Amino acid sequence: MKDDSVYLRHILECCRRIEEDTAGGIETFRSSRTIQDAVLRNLQVLAESSQRLSSDLKSRWPQVEWKRIAAFRNVLVHDYLGLDLERIWQVTQGDVPELKRTVQSMIPGSE
Repeated sequence: MKDDSVYLRHILECCRRIEEDTAGGIETFRSSRTIQDAVLRNLQVLAESSQRLSSDLKSRWPQVEWKRIAAFRNVLVHDYLGLDLERIWQVTQGDVPELKRTVQSMIPGSE
């Protein structure tokens, strides 16, 4: 089992990539399958990394909806034909920045 900090840094990197990939706005996101694929992949990896965090760490950060992130990962992986791009966009604009801020506070000096 890897140290929690490895997974936290990985989550943070995925958040940064998602921000970068969505910086062009919703119209660019809607019109580019390449960007959509990159965002979906980083959301999936982010969620997978969150599942590998220790129970101890998760219990110290109860404000993060760890179970919701895990459930979202299952949707991304198993219900990929039913994904709603508008909902994915909402996640990238609301949930991802919030998670990024929280993870940054978990890792001293990561701002």
